[in-house]
Amino acid sequence: RTLDSWLFLFLDLCVPVGLTGTKLGCAEGGCGACTVMLSKYQPTSSPLGEWVSGPLCSLHHCAVTTVEGIGSVAGKLHPVQERMPKSHGSQCGFCTPGIVMSSMLCSGTTLHPAMAGHRGGDSKVNFGVKLVGVATVSVCKTVITNAACSSLHPADFLPLDPTQEIIFPPELMVDTLTHQHTRGVNTNTYLTPSLSVYLFHYLSVHHSLCIEMKFKNLLYPVILAPGYIPELNTIQHTDEGIVFGASCSLTLLGDVLKAAVGKLPPYQTEVFNAVLEQLRWFAGLQIRNVAAIGGNIMTASPISDLNPVFMASGCKLTLMSKGGERVVVMDEKFFPGYRKTILTPEEVLLCVLIPYTKKGQYFAAYKQSPRREDDISIVTSGMSVTFAEGSTIVKHLALSYGGMAATTVMAKNTASRLLGKQWGEELLQDACSSLAEEMTLHPSAPGGMVTYRRTLTLSLFYKFYLTVQQKLGAYIEGVRADYISATEIYHQTSPSSVQIFQAVPDGQKEEDVVGRPMMHLSALKQATGEAVYCDDIPLYENELYLCLITSTKAHATIQSIDTAEAESMPGVVTCVFAKDVPGSNMTGPIVYDETVLADATVTCVGHIIGAVVADTQAHAQRAAKAVRITYQELQPVIITIQDAITHQSFFQPVRTIQRGDLDQGFTQADHILEGEMHMGGQEHFYLETNVTVAVPKGEDGEMELFVSTQSATKTQSLVAKALGVPASRVVIRVKRMGGGFGGKESRSTTLSTMVAVAAQKPVRCMLDRDEDMLVTGGRHPFYGRYKVGFMKSGKVVALEVTYYSNAGNSMDLSLSIMERALFHMENSYSIATIRGRGYVCKTHLPSNTAFRGFGGPQGMLIAESWMSDVALSLGLPAEQVRRLNMYIQGERTPYSQILDHITLDRCWDQCLEISSFTQRRCHDVLCVFRDHRWTKRGLSVVPTKFGISFTAAFLNQAGALAHIYTDGSVLLTHGGTEMGQGLNTKMVQVASRTLGIPSSKIHITETSTNTVPNTSPTAASASSDLNGAAVHNACEILLHRLEPYKTKNPKGCWEDWVSTCQSYTVLFLIGWTPDLGYDFETNTGRPFNYFSYGVACSEVEIDCLTGSHKNIHTSIVIDVGNSLNPALDIGQVEGGFMQGVGLYTLEELKYSPEGYLFTRGPGMYKIPAFGDIPTDLTVSLLRDAPNDKAIFSSKAIGEPPLFLAASVFFAIKDAIIAARKESGLSGPFRLDSPATPERIRNACEDRFTKLCPPAEPGTFTPWAVVV
Repeated sequence: RTLDSWLFLFLDLCVPVGLTGTKLGCAEGGCGACTVMLSKYQPTSSPLGEWVSGPLCSLHHCAVTTVEGIGSVAGKLHPVQERMPKSHGSQCGFCTPGIVMSSMLCSGTTLHPAMAGHRGGDSKVNFGVKLVGVATVSVCKTVITNAACSSLHPADFLPLDPTQEIIFPPELMVDTLTHQHTRGVNTNTYLTPSLSVYLFHYLSVHHSLCIEMKFKNLLYPVILAPGYIPELNTIQHTDEGIVFGASCSLTLLGDVLKAAVGKLPPYQTEVFNAVLEQLRWFAGLQIRNVAAIGGNIMTASPISDLNPVFMASGCKLTLMSKGGERVVVMDEKFFPGYRKTILTPEEVLLCVLIPYTKKGQYFAAYKQSPRREDDISIVTSGMSVTFAEGSTIVKHLALSYGGMAATTVMAKNTASRLLGKQWGEELLQDACSSLAEEMTLHPSAPGGMVTYRRTLTLSLFYKFYLTVQQKLGAYIEGVRADYISATEIYHQTSPSSVQIFQAVPDGQKEEDVVGRPMMHLSALKQATGEAVYCDDIPLYENELYLCLITSTKAHATIQSIDTAEAESMPGVVTCVFAKDVPGSNMTGPIVYDETVLADATVTCVGHIIGAVVADTQAHAQRAAKAVRITYQELQPVIITIQDAITHQSFFQPVRTIQRGDLDQGFTQADHILEGEMHMGGQEHFYLETNVTVAVPKGEDGEMELFVSTQSATKTQSLVAKALGVPASRVVIRVKRMGGGFGGKESRSTTLSTMVAVAAQKPVRCMLDRDEDMLVTGGRHPFYGRYKVGFMKSGKVVALEVTYYSNAGNSMDLSLSIMERALFHMENSYSIATIRGRGYVCKTHLPSNTAFRGFGGPQGMLIAESWMSDVALSLGLPAEQVRRLNMYIQGERTPYSQILDHITLDRCWDQCLEISSFTQRRCHDVLCVFRDHRWTKRGLSVVPTKFGISFTAAFLNQAGALAHIYTDGSVLLTHGGTEMGQGLNTKMVQVASRTLGIPSSKIHITETSTNTVPNTSPTAASASSDLNGAAVHNACEILLHRLEPYKTKNPKGCWEDWVSTCQSYTVLFLIGWTPDLGYDFETNTGRPFNYFSYGVACSEVEIDCLTGSHKNIHTSIVIDVGNSLNPALDIGQVEGGFMQGVGLYTLEELKYSPEGYLFTRGPGMYKIPAFGDIPTDLTVSLLRDAPNDKAIFSSKAIGEPPLFLAASVFFAIKDAIIAARKESGLSGPFRLDSPATPERIRNACEDRFTKLCPPAEPGTFTPWAVVV
């Protein structure tokens, strides 16, 4: 059929074929949700298949296997599909199919034995996993729990069935590939086996095709697939080195080089080992399977991992054109400018020669990135030195760097300066001084991190210097023992984990599943791709697609909007703007201070101005980019908290909590300390972006919306307001979400109202990742100033803290978030006199919103910062000072709430015990401090006290609707929404115990506003408490109605009783804990129903030269009361903790001074990967800690664990303290969050950092600002 150039495999799977198991999480190769398996027959002797990335047309002769193709719930599960859910490894489940398919490759999927004998047993079919959007595998916010749980045994799993192995279609096993031409609407795609055809007829070479077509809206008249040209895929071993065809994949490159390293003398393979080291961290296996060595070179990326290696080693490139061949050396002249090479328009890259190294030559490559796994580089380098025979005199030196200019560059001046010098300390000093002069960057350089990048050029050379010195041991004195760690190559230790929970009491009935580690009810469907998410709903007849039109200015008036070009494009139906809103254009979750569509003025980049509605997603997106808007920019443009303070731009009111006489408290203190800290925001990065399907019902203004939202009722009311109809005409339905984390509590309504307004026919919109990150906002950045008074013992007696949050351009939930930050300003510590004040800053950014913890993680981190400063200033162990100040039973909080049933001390003591804290402190940390100059370990133990309830008292309610059918089955509906946390599973457990029936008889379909009305958002960690109580009460009423029938037939069973009863349904709305509430004016009330407590101990190791760190160990003890479901609760602890690891150590939003968000996808915004999980992770649920204030004595679990990741942040700070001591530095110092490699390295001050001082603030315009 005719295929448009934009049609990638993912779109073909989802729409025409209907295979919705494969998900699109980012469309740029960063998340892994869209992984499928491609297999291709290789008629050549190449040991590995090539995996073609790009349009569907390019997959000629490939077999595609999706998650649906390996197993199903109704049929038979594949062992990988079975083990993940049974080991509690799936929560929201949106990325689970991608992880399953990735695991298929990692587990070594091979050809079915029946096919292995085909053609004499010489199997030439190769399998690989790829991402159909273009992607690689990482880890979503939902973290896989330990797959080898002690409660599971081999007998619990189905045995491997050989018939489930992948069979390659025999009809695709052809030895020759004929010329293939597919004509599309906008392009022609050619798969040609002929180099002459490639050169002389259809010359058009392009790399990063998918990314540019997707994100730059580029169209190409001709697309070629060089992976099918034999001359571009050959491998030759020569006297000089190994020649690789330009289209050889990076996987193939790695395999060939690895084989060569195993056979050749070590002195010949230094470059090969360097390439292999870079490939270890180059994207994921899926990308390496499709990325070509030639493509890597020709994209001319200034931060390429491999180009510095190729340049430093002097690789030779063979270029070909109609006029013949020429050979060039890849040197400093090869890249004449940004994304440019010396190739003429008529030339193509034919092959690459990677040379052998010679005796006396030493080579190394380095890469530094924000995240070790699957990340783009900050600075990368290749370094080569050759010595005069039998000496340590430098004969030749090549130093190549990426990330230090618009191109990959050579440090020519430094190399020349060091020729003829002895390899030693004098050379090192000269090299560093020269590199500091030569490798300069303008303070405004794109990418920012200028001081860090300059320091890295020195640090990486120093690593190379030590590595070479170590290899020259026969000629010069070896490396100092305490410096050796700087030469070591990182290797991931095999991870291990332990989960500890209390078994159910002896005698508990087998059918009573409360307290048992019951599997998530949707887990099996998630692992097979059968779980239905919002965008999986089949297309309606005549359905249209919507794409947003957003502002490119942060603060401006709209002068004109020109839609002429857009409306003339194929498939476009209409454009929608503010004038088309039939009801009210004002919206907002609490205060109506926002617009559905911008009217006259825009107040942030990403402000929604309008939308294009078209017949397909591609047509809508293309037309939206064609809309022309002119602006008149306004002043001031307020982007950062500091901007807001300068302009006094604050939302009202300013909140204050105070207890005691502050002046008197500071007078009593032995010491007074002042400090400040900034904590960055965080993107929710739910794998399923915001999505809505709106279906008008055709009469009375009725409309049904399928929405991925945590707040069905709020969505209903705001959609009705925009449509100008009563809320009773609008029905919101939520089956499940692919993650929420608070981001779909209020901001999802932004999209839902827009889609509803446009829906004259059924209209659908699922935001692309970059759109979602641009328009929805995230966690509030916070800036805190503090003044703390304390005694010589470390006891804190007075505290004054001021918080500033960056709310963005509307109030949203920001005031409530600031209030919770103030409620947690003392964390777990008892302070006699205290005052906290909170300012909500109004800025020209997209409105920030709820995020797991809701202000608590910000307030508590700043509390731990001043606690750390107190310990540092006194020279006392931080754990000693923390323990001294911790709350005890019966004490009052600053907001006058008495703490009862406090378990902080038990959590603390157990955490120290299971983590072997004393041994770690005495052995690991102190020994590493003594024995290693450039590697330091840090250890920290941090408590948390998290208040449970909505601080808006009226939200502490829930509803449940229960139906009992005459066959004995039960249909249950409640007011909460399922986003992976297992709420539906827990509600089934509650109903099962209450009704006394097996959980298999109970079913939950969805959450909808026409079954349970006026619901509270699924938020504040209170959903199990609230909805569990409602479900329990509803089931109790039904049991009461059944009692007469049970009395009449005492020997009957459940089915007998319900078959005779006439009242099967009950809606129960429960008002929960009416005594909740707090008055800021009088500092009286009871804001929380109870508190969740926990303690975490973490150990980390930092590289003082690069700022990288690895998480070695974490032990967590947390009080969850009597757990409703230990498996789900432990999953929440592990997932929340890892989300906190991202918040405090990794995830960094970067905005331009004009308010443009740079970090709009996984390419630049990094969430934790699998390798960021602590190598040794223990989670223990506190035993014997029942909570009489919640359902079945349980406690909330969603938000409390996140802050425990602060133990990693302060362990990093502990390691930095050790590094600073080496440079003679002591006492408190500022470390902002997140503790990125940049911040870690800059804090580890030494002789290298002194050579690269930062530019004076105010003398330049930074590339990115701290918001």
